[in-house]
Amino acid sequence: MKLLSALYIVPTPIGHFDDITKRALDVLSEVDWIACEDTRTSAKLFNHFGIKAKTFSLHEHNEVQRLSWITEQLDKDASIALISDAGTPLISDPGYKVVAHLREHGYQVTALPGACAAIAALSAAGIPSDRFCFEGFLPAKSASRQGKLQDLLQESRTMIFYESPRRAVRTLEDMAVIWGETHRIAIARELTKVYETFLFGSVRDVLSRLRADENQQKGEMVIVCHGFKSKPQELPREALEMLSLLCQDLPLKQVSKYIAIAFKVNKNTVYQHGLSLKKSPLA
Repeated sequence: MKLLSALYIVPTPIGHFDDITKRALDVLSEVDWIACEDTRTSAKLFNHFGIKAKTFSLHEHNEVQRLSWITEQLDKDASIALISDAGTPLISDPGYKVVAHLREHGYQVTALPGACAAIAALSAAGIPSDRFCFEGFLPAKSASRQGKLQDLLQESRTMIFYESPRRAVRTLEDMAVIWGETHRIAIARELTKVYETFLFGSVRDVLSRLRADENQQKGEMVIVCHGFKSKPQELPREALEMLSLLCQDLPLKQVSKYIAIAFKVNKNTVYQHGLSLKKSPLA
């Protein structure tokens, strides 16, 4: 049965070939074209599963140039699969510009679920997984990397990063400087492969293990980091003075609403400050 004309986002294994889904194999076997981040890398997957399809390269350096050709093929009722070298496309991989362009011009885009290193690492890291953010790769240079880590000091969600093996030690050194040596992290290395490893503990402990064993510095890595405890929002002095004055005559709930609007602050934060005032012996 011929596939509908569309761009199909198809996840591929991050290591273990058996992690590919049956639906992914069906789509890759039936589409007219497959867009590959690197056709040489993808050839190994195609040879393993006996997939014979016409391929073309789609990477960060030619993505914009490919847009018109891709839309021409879709206008001819062709079907196209988009894959990356490994895992779910567009997650720190090319493809966003193509998908955005097709969405804006009314073309069909279909996403298949499948392997993703970030989610696999998070699920087994032993770090809170109810709220998280994906930060991709940190900057390559230490000064920029430390600046980014500084910006994340207020992030209460679990943070997920990708990192190359040659920068892993330096990245953890910068985390120790900015976040402190006791901050809790986990490193997932070589996921689904023979030498899959999880290192869990403080930045200091994990860094020590990386330095002690060069084998732990090989292979693609996912770093999962505990978030920071959120600090209560501070209120401007004028807001606190108004809060103290109005609470003497008006209900706290009503006062909180007024002050939140006037000073553009969180209403619940104002309310909590008001409760503290009421509990104070001087109130």
